[in-house]
Amino acid sequence: MTISVARLLRHMAWANQETIKHLRTLPEESLKAYATNPEWFVAEIAHHIVDSADHYAFKITGKVAITQPGDPCIADIENISDLARLAEQAAIVDSHLIAAADLDDVWLDLKNDGGTIQRLRSTVLSQAIHHATEHRTHIASALEAKGFEPINLDDISLWDYEIYETANGLRDSNL
Repeated sequence: MTISVARLLRHMAWANQETIKHLRTLPEESLKAYATNPEWFVAEIAHHIVDSADHYAFKITGKVAITQPGDPCIADIENISDLARLAEQAAIVDSHLIAAADLDDVWLDLKNDGGTIQRLRSTVLSQAIHHATEHRTHIASALEAKGFEPINLDDISLWDYEIYETANGLRDSNL
């Protein structure tokens, strides 16, 4: 068996859904919780995880997951009820990223503010995983800083994902 980044991407997708599921159990005001920067609050961070993944998916595959290049980003999260839409969008985008793990690892030309840079597809996929992990941690910190029940990051670890895979019969089929 060859080790693949696909499993890490599946973990990311699961952890994103678990995070959104947790947020849906909290009061509305929890969406405005922040740790140190009032402009970097829970709803903004959750939106940022999915919106950025949408952009990563396009950069990696050249295929649109949710938004076309140049179109407005996905809609902001204003209310707890908006998290249902975010969960659906995350599932779409994360499935595009998971599928990208089967693509060849080639150099991609990526446009940024300074022009065009080259990055390996595996670098961008790995960044997508790290980016989501980093920001789920920000969400947990922001919730805790303002006295809301934070997501327990240990409950969405790779260890727990393996337990989830085994319990749901995914362990052998997703290798």
